Amino acid sequence: MKKLFVLLLALCMVFGMTACTNKVEEDPTKKSEGVMTFDEYWAAAQYDNVVVETYVQGKESWWQDAAVVYTQDGNGAYFLYNLPCTQEQYDKLTVGTKIKVTGFKDAYSEMIEISPESFEIEEGSYVAAAADYTSIIANTDELAKHMGEFVTFKGMTVEAVNDAGDAFMYNWDGSGEEGSDVYFNLSINGQTYSFNVRSYLCGPETDVYKAAQALQVGQTVDVECFLYWYYGPQPRVTSIIVK
Repeated sequence: MKKLFVLLLALCMVFGMTACTNKVEEDPTKKSEGVMTFDEYWAAAQYDNVVVETYVQGKESWWQDAAVVYTQDGNGAYFLYNLPCTQEQYDKLTVGTKIKVTGFKDAYSEMIEISPESFEIEEGSYVAAAADYTSIIANTDELAKHMGEFVTFKGMTVEAVNDAGDAFMYNWDGSGEEGSDVYFNLSINGQTYSFNVRSYLCGPETDVYKAAQALQVGQTVDVECFLYWYYGPQPRVTSIIVK
């Protein structure tokens, strides 16, 4: 009897492992009926009505029942500006959450975005890995297709951010103080680019904010960021690794 029990237990373990191995993960490119693909969304004109299914990757702020949310699927990103939601709804928008969004396509200072009218949470989850676009950082036209995505740039060199030789400053013009956005310059292949730690996204208590404050000119770093756009790439950094 004992041998029979052990045999049955072993068979259950085998079947259990097989079931786990064959488990199908969420397909982030699959769309429900009546929902746009990313290519259809990207091809839509400004102010066209859009309906998309996408996954929360980051939240920047919530104010007066509206939120700024970074989302993407398996093919591209959808930046949601002023997503109407209550505080309770906002709290449910954790990283990976699948949502269906209705609104219209818009743009601000060349940043392609959705001005949402409504959304609903759906079953499913997807968390995107940071895509490495270091090789195309100088190709603005190619890079623009990825605006809003969670990305990484590697082997960047910290450059002075102002004439005083500082490695960082608060706000784009140095007018801020601790708690404001942190701006710094990174270069590769002879070209320099502006990066920042957005305080609404990663506040002074976060590791990345403190890492930005500790930068030194000449250091080599890898960064992860959301590819925000303001008349060109202006990534909002969520991780800094000093090499």
